[in-house]
Amino acid sequence: MTRKIAMALENFSRFSGGAESYAVELAETLASRGWEVHLIGYTWDGNPSGAIFHKITKLPKLIPPFLRILHFALRHSSIVRNLDLDIVLGFGNTIDMNVYQSHGGVHFVTSLKKTRVESNPIVRLAKVLLTFVSPKSLTRSWIESAPFRKKKRPVIIAISDMVRNDICRCHHLRKEDVHLVYNGVNLERFKLEPAPDSRRNVRLPIGFSDQVLFLFMAYDFKKKGVRYLIEAAGKLLNQVGPGKFSVVIVGAEPSPSLLRLIRELDLESTVVFQGSTKEPEKYYNACDVFVLPTFYDACSLVIFEAMACGLPVITTVDNGASGVITQGVDGQVLNDPRDVPAMAEAMRRFLDVNFLKKASLAARNTASHYSVQSNHDQIIAILDSVLRRDLRSR
Repeated sequence: MTRKIAMALENFSRFSGGAESYAVELAETLASRGWEVHLIGYTWDGNPSGAIFHKITKLPKLIPPFLRILHFALRHSSIVRNLDLDIVLGFGNTIDMNVYQSHGGVHFVTSLKKTRVESNPIVRLAKVLLTFVSPKSLTRSWIESAPFRKKKRPVIIAISDMVRNDICRCHHLRKEDVHLVYNGVNLERFKLEPAPDSRRNVRLPIGFSDQVLFLFMAYDFKKKGVRYLIEAAGKLLNQVGPGKFSVVIVGAEPSPSLLRLIRELDLESTVVFQGSTKEPEKYYNACDVFVLPTFYDACSLVIFEAMACGLPVITTVDNGASGVITQGVDGQVLNDPRDVPAMAEAMRRFLDVNFLKKASLAARNTASHYSVQSNHDQIIAILDSVLRRDLRSR
């Protein structure tokens, strides 16, 4: 008997954010194992080719955001109620589901943590207040809490221990009520041994050769703490002098304020921006250490990708992926992305060649326990258990 599953996101694309690319890869695995996969959203890039796409027409931007969010959730409910489905997998933007896997964490928790990116205390306070009173925030939280209001609660899956703790604390659950399945990485695509010339082919055109390269990769520079990484690079440069390290920033284009900061810290020959890429492995293979001083990530997939390529990582306690890192072995976990001295010290440790080499091997070893295949196997085992439970209850 063919099993049928529906997933909903605004945009399904392997080249979009973490949740989007994860959903596409999971859909591919499900389709390859005989599931009938339904995707519900605004856009779809055509992958996997065997999926059935149900388009939701996007409301015009002149419509208030909270109404657009609510419209998506209600249209999703209408669609799934007219489909003969076995599993409705929710990611936090829908009301009807029997399996819930939050990729964004608990809305109020994430929103409050993200307000810390604002250095102006008045702006920060305003954003904190908006978290609790804005129609958009309240609507998103109401939709997100749908699984916990249901008489028959869906099966809950957390993608990191940090997210599981937040869910349990905010929705009054026990840890054993929430499945823990960390993100997984494609270990064939992201691997420690690069092609012989890959490091040189990336390093030389941007002016680097043998120094330690710290890599930052993200689109949302502000939320991911790139400003504090640049400040830490300036502090480290003052400590060790030029030629020992450089920082490669991949993702968005730099703002005028970031370029001004780089000039003020005399980092023009130390920090380079490379724009966006569809080949992140090229940069992982060319660099030595991955740095993501994020203010919040439920479980950043790039951490697993970097570690799979042998890059030890520097990130923060507010990144759920930090739960797989062993402090001082395969990476460094910071308590606060704004703690520039602590970040500079963490970076300085990796300038020791022997320490870096050991940490690189340890990082790859850690990532090997979190393959995308293992993730999908665990998720599908949970889905199968839901099917068996529902059959028994009929």
